Amino acid sequence: RLVLDEYDGDRIFVAEAWTPTVERTALYVRPDELHQAFNFQYLSAPWEAAELRRLIDSSLDAMRPVGAPATWVLSNHDVTRHATRYANPPGLGTQIRTAGDRELGLRRARAATLLMLALPGSAYLYQGEELGLPDVTDLPDEVRQDPSFFRAQGQDGFRDGCRVPIPWTRTGPSYGFGDGGSWLPQPDTWGELSVEAQTGVPDSTLEMYRCALAVRRELPGLGAGTDVTWHDELPAGILRFDRPGFACTVNTTGAAVRIAAPGRVLLASGPVTVADGRLDLPADTTVWWAV
Repeated sequence: RLVLDEYDGDRIFVAEAWTPTVERTALYVRPDELHQAFNFQYLSAPWEAAELRRLIDSSLDAMRPVGAPATWVLSNHDVTRHATRYANPPGLGTQIRTAGDRELGLRRARAATLLMLALPGSAYLYQGEELGLPDVTDLPDEVRQDPSFFRAQGQDGFRDGCRVPIPWTRTGPSYGFGDGGSWLPQPDTWGELSVEAQTGVPDSTLEMYRCALAVRRELPGLGAGTDVTWHDELPAGILRFDRPGFACTVNTTGAAVRIAAPGRVLLASGPVTVADGRLDLPADTTVWWAV
């Protein structure tokens, strides 16, 4: 930090610190040390309302005394993409080698993204998640590049699945990533997940990310601050918290739940309809509200 402070301009240090607790993470971001640290406890959380709320509260509580913003992250280059983690049963860890239920995983991933982007602090997005990319779980051993795969010790060595180059176009030797092809084979379905295929499609995952980030920039009640206000009157598996001028409702269960509409819908991770001041909040769905 002393070296960084010798230079003019705004720069920040971000720690990639796999710590056992968020309280331990806070020790890395005290005022004269690093500026932010990835919240890997949050990344590792299952898609369960009670555990997500506990980690949100503990993260905010841990960062408040040191004056650092809480951070939120769902995927990175070392773990199975969250669209695939959420497609599998909970408790399998952060490196999973089965594809699971693709439709379920994407629905939960979209809902988890809107929850994350509604929280106070800094959100980190991993390349390709804005396309809803799953992990490539069926790479043959002979194409793997992860150095740990060739070592007797260390990490599992199956990180290549989240590192397959992202698709930009529907066609081409690497779906637009480069003229020389891809250093890891891309699935045949990659073209329909590409930037080209999703751009301008209202319900696509890419457009949901674009809209969410635009709303996050526009609303002062998002991003900034250190607090959320929870509502405890909702059924198990349902979360609602408020921020200035804003509310977020999340259904982590597998069934729709009828709730009162707290305001005007800004954005939802799946199809929703409000009638007579009520909403049947679909399974695995997050809704943003202007209140």
